[in-house]
Order: sequence, then C-alpha cells, then structure tokens
Amino acid sequence: MKIGFVTDSTSDIPAALAEQYGIEIVRAVININGKSYTDGLEISREDFYTRLPGLTSLPTTSSPSVGAFQVCYENLLKAGSDSILSIHPPNKLSGIYNAARLAAQEFGQRVKVLDSGQVSLGLGYQVLLAAETAAKGAIQDEVLTLVESVRKRVRLTALLDSIDYVRRSGRVTWAVAVIGGALRLQPLIELRFGIVHRLGQARTRLQGIHRMVEVLNSWGSLERLAVLHTNAESAARQLLEDVKSKVAVPPLLVNVTTVIGTHVGPNGLGFAVVPIS
Repeated sequence: MKIGFVTDSTSDIPAALAEQYGIEIVRAVININGKSYTDGLEISREDFYTRLPGLTSLPTTSSPSVGAFQVCYENLLKAGSDSILSIHPPNKLSGIYNAARLAAQEFGQRVKVLDSGQVSLGLGYQVLLAAETAAKGAIQDEVLTLVESVRKRVRLTALLDSIDYVRRSGRVTWAVAVIGGALRLQPLIELRFGIVHRLGQARTRLQGIHRMVEVLNSWGSLERLAVLHTNAESAARQLLEDVKSKVAVPPLLVNVTTVIGTHVGPNGLGFAVVPIS
C-alpha cells in the first residue's frame, strides 16, 4: 500500500527533502500592496523580509484554493498512491486546513487531512518523519500513530525582534492587548497545539537568545532540530553552531516562509525540535 504525502508551504520543508520523499507541497499566497505572489516561487524570502519594514500596510495571506488541493490529490492517486495523508497548520491560525478538508471530501476515505497544531518545521517534521517511516515499509495505521506521537512531542519557540507584527496580525489575543513600552521588548513565544503562548520578553537580543537556549535545554534529548530565522542568517548560523551537538541527525537551518513571516516580522530567531520523549 503506497501512501502519498501532501502538505503546504507553511511547513518549510526544504525542497531537496520534499523531493527525496515524494512530498507534495501546495503553496499559499502572500498579498502585498494589492499584488498576489505564490509563496516561495514569485518572491524570494530575502526580498520579502527586506521590503517588509517599509510597507505601510501589513501583507495579507491567502490559503491555497480547494481546487489546488483537489488537483494534487487526484494526481497522487492517479500516480499510484493508495491513500494520502495531508498535514497542515492549525485550523485556529489558518484556513489552509479547512481548504484541504473540503477538497478531501471528493475522495472519501482515500484522503485523510490532519491538523498538525504547528507551523514551519513544527509541522514539517511531522510530515518528514511520517514519510521516512512509510519509505521503510510502515502501513498507514503505523504512520498515523507516529504522526500523533510527533505532534504531541514537537516544540516550537521563537524570539521576535518586535511584538508589532504579531500584534498587527490580530491572530494572537494577548498580543493585541500589548501597548506602550512593551512594544519595544523582544517577546519569546511558543506555539503548541495551535495556541501561541508568551513565555516572556527580553530587553536585549543577547538576553533573549540566552533564554531561548535555556528553553531548548529544558526539552531534554532531541530526535530532530531546526534553527529558524526570518532573514537573520548570520545570527541563526551562530545559534546553529552553538546547539548542533544536541542532536545526532544533521539539524536544519531555515529562513521561514513569507506566509508565516508576515505575522512575526524580520530578524526573528527560533527552534523547532522533536524531543525523544
């Protein structure tokens, strides 16, 4: 029984790994000053983050269409997949899950859509580990059990350069309430099961990075690790050097996709990890 895997561009899965495991990625849309761009294709991440601070209106994001998912599912089934697992960001934060769910209705039990509760590699690792397991011969029930295990374990934390972008996005209730001097602080956040939690804030970047590494250390031994950034490659590479010994599998370094970055802003740093237990 061949399992097909589908996710979307908010998963931040590197192209080489997606190709290696046959993972199909349906791309979301970023809207800037009235013009729409396909995420990851029509505007580079570097260009987007360079332009973002100068934009008078915050970019908006759009889910892939139901039709785009239907075409993807149909092509995979025609190519020989017996079933499909389609894994996406939390319904609480994005309409992508719902678009995939509506598309899947046309295919009955052959397509199963899952809410990962995560974004970026917090989502991406659920897809990657599932695809790796299937490639070793696991059946669908075994793969689903693994995905649920990873979903429960995966952690994602980030140090934002400013709270302004997440506040302006209107998607995080506590961020909307933050006013005044707190806007100049650098918030440390964590996403778990579709809810963005505020872990604290730092007055300096160095203080914030130190606190974030403390959080990472509290998660114990790691199965997978990714260092995430929003156009802060130099700082991210240094952070990677500092923490890469914590994991046996080579860690990933990812400049976060525009659809997520519009809500967190440039110069952010973070981790997505899968603790062993």
